[in-house]
Amino acid sequence: MEEADIKYNQATPDKKQSVFSRIAKEKWLYLMLLPGLIYFIVFKYFPMWGVLIAFQDYSPFLGFLGSNWVGFDHFQYFFSNPDFLRLLRNTFILALYDLVFFFPAPIILSLLLNEIRITLYKRTVQTLVYVPHFMSWVIIASISYVFLTTSGGAVNELLQTLIGREINFLASPEWFRPMIMGQIIWKETGWGTVIFLAALASVDQEQYEAAIVDGAGRFRRLWHVTLPAIRSTIVILLILRLGNFLDTGFQQIYLMSNAMNRSVADVFDTYVYFVGITEGAFSYSTAVGLFKSVVGIVLIVGADRLAKKLGQGGLF
Repeated sequence: MEEADIKYNQATPDKKQSVFSRIAKEKWLYLMLLPGLIYFIVFKYFPMWGVLIAFQDYSPFLGFLGSNWVGFDHFQYFFSNPDFLRLLRNTFILALYDLVFFFPAPIILSLLLNEIRITLYKRTVQTLVYVPHFMSWVIIASISYVFLTTSGGAVNELLQTLIGREINFLASPEWFRPMIMGQIIWKETGWGTVIFLAALASVDQEQYEAAIVDGAGRFRRLWHVTLPAIRSTIVILLILRLGNFLDTGFQQIYLMSNAMNRSVADVFDTYVYFVGITEGAFSYSTAVGLFKSVVGIVLIVGADRLAKKLGQGGLF
């Protein structure tokens, strides 16, 4: 026992010193980590103090310390505002469409690309579907206008030939949401395949061989081997997606909205811009943004716990 105690006492200081010794040994790796750490502290964590103005009658001339505290007055006004239910409905529907139609799109495309056996053709297709991601929303909106406008747009010219009439996609409220979803799917689906293709590359090939020996066809191999292998990746990305559930994106909505489709185009992101920037209601718009953040935290924590109860891995 005495020898064991001596060995334990001798090992303890080494364990304490091992942390500092590892840092000293890998100092260049920690040095490369430093710029990213500084970025998150300066641009992500430090600005969090700005949410305090949601509880103030903030004035830029008085600053954080000089502005009067109003408590939850901005939140009460926002929830009692007639625009709240309309904004919540529009935002929720777009977010639900995004979750139902866009989230599975990169998974499906990744599975299709994974089945391609000609390397050159596969890489060519991957490159082509990546390209739209690097286009700005201004370009996407311009392309949509050129194709969908009633003044010589290619789509309406085709509709005029086929059915004898045109559809004003850009100004019709009923076509606004499908148009937004179509843009998102076209622009971001290819880029979303990057993570899923990396997960598919790690699937054990022996499982496919065993499935082939057992007589499993292509679809059964996909269902019983491929999807279970990337299930944890799908769950984690779904949880992260729920954290941004109410973030429908400002640029795209702002560029595609107009006076004719405003009833369905107004969402929290555009509302914060119009109220906070154009009208100067900084405290009120911050309260709206804080409400979105709280909803995102609740959804991501709830989804994480639900995933763990169902036997899947989580984030926390």
